Amino acid sequence: MAEERIRVLLVDDHGVVRRGLRGFLELLDDIEVVGEAEDGQQAVEAAAQLRPDVVLMDLLMPRMDGLTAIATIKQAQPEVEIVAVTSFIEEEKVTSALEAGASGYLLKDAEAEEVASAVRAAFAGEVHLDPAVARLLAKRMRERKMQPETAEALTEREIEVLAHLGKGASNKEIAYSLAITERTARTHVSNILGKLGLASRTQAALYAVEHKLVPTD
Repeated sequence: MAEERIRVLLVDDHGVVRRGLRGFLELLDDIEVVGEAEDGQQAVEAAAQLRPDVVLMDLLMPRMDGLTAIATIKQAQPEVEIVAVTSFIEEEKVTSALEAGASGYLLKDAEAEEVASAVRAAFAGEVHLDPAVARLLAKRMRERKMQPETAEALTEREIEVLAHLGKGASNKEIAYSLAITERTARTHVSNILGKLGLASRTQAALYAVEHKLVPTD
């Protein structure tokens, strides 16, 4: 029996962009485009009706912008993964999108294969960032110059969870590795973000790498 395909909702106020994405994604065996929306309000309604696995969400749209739509969808359907898509790299928008619940961030000029990789990563509970976005976040993390005692505020278990975040592990993978429930893993991640003053698990992953909590081969 064939594996279940990843159900994707396309959200963009430009029809040509949606048609381009649909045209490529429909060529793939493991991805199925289940619907489209042209603004944030339509995206919220379509997500509730279609129950997609992954949403490709434009950030600049009429009626309701992408950031608001991301937060609204994640609040109602936390299991839905969302990849933010935009034309420009703005640090505030990157951080806001990840904080709102996006699990990836792509630029509109991304190659088709990179879009597919972002969809697959989101479906797997992983974070996928455009390389330019990842460099921006890494640069900002280096500029933070966080005090050494900040990390010491973490418990031993939180440090273990942070190390797993540094390896790109999802909450489910962290729970399995540490023999804890997924809810407990989620709580640990939330506590880590609060204690370190970070906005997203992506920033936590960068922090873990920066502070050598992730072993390198």
